[in-house]
Amino acid sequence: MPPAYTPTQKSAIAQFVSFTSTKDSVAARHLKSHGWNVEQAVDAYFQSSNGSVGNSSQTTAISKIFDRYRDSPIHNPDTIEVEGSMRYFADLQVNLDDVVALAIAEALSAPTLGEFTREGFVQGWKSLSADTLSKQQATIERFRFSLTNDPDFFKRVYKHTFLIARTPGQKAVALDAAIEFWRLLLSPPCISWNTAKTPWLDWWIEFLESKWKKTVNKDMWDQTLVFSQRSLQDETMSWWSEDGAWPGVLDDFVIYVNEKRGDEGKMEVE
Repeated sequence: MPPAYTPTQKSAIAQFVSFTSTKDSVAARHLKSHGWNVEQAVDAYFQSSNGSVGNSSQTTAISKIFDRYRDSPIHNPDTIEVEGSMRYFADLQVNLDDVVALAIAEALSAPTLGEFTREGFVQGWKSLSADTLSKQQATIERFRFSLTNDPDFFKRVYKHTFLIARTPGQKAVALDAAIEFWRLLLSPPCISWNTAKTPWLDWWIEFLESKWKKTVNKDMWDQTLVFSQRSLQDETMSWWSEDGAWPGVLDDFVIYVNEKRGDEGKMEVE
């Protein structure tokens, strides 16, 4: 009969197994010897001879997958470029315009859109114990769930999207590119930026295309997410303050929204 573990210990075992792909009994043994500290137990496991072998085997398997999709094995052996990325996503059965592609980019620390480095690819999949295409496909399905149900996961993907959306060497994102990414990230299955009386996303895009027409910097990108979350909680914007530290573009958007609603001048200020 297996030993009884507390909920905390069961959680530690599950975490250990997810990191190392070992059996529950192996996980429990290592955790017991390290006072149920997951980080210490995992480190010790990979430093041990058996752990090192498993770790090395996993690294080799993921690196071989990476090698299949390189565009220039001789001239650029540690990078998957655009054509290779397209073949890789096709084999994963992921469309390039699917929002989960952005989650993959974040998990693998993609430096730009359609490009993966060997280090980011190997370390990313290894941390997720996904050393085969089938395991990676299963992990991607978990990404889909997390985009809808895990706010912290979604926020990481949202923030990383700004980095990969920039043209190399630029600090801001072109407006047309930012709009397309907002369409992906602020619509189902992620955040649905619409409320009963306000089609927020449509009005935001309409406002930008008619009134803004500039690039999108990091502060504007980040604060748009904060604004969308607050507006979903209270579409009347009773939380809004003209003295708040919002980017000017969002100040102007609030005026635009009130005009569209026909209630300009009625905005409550904290």
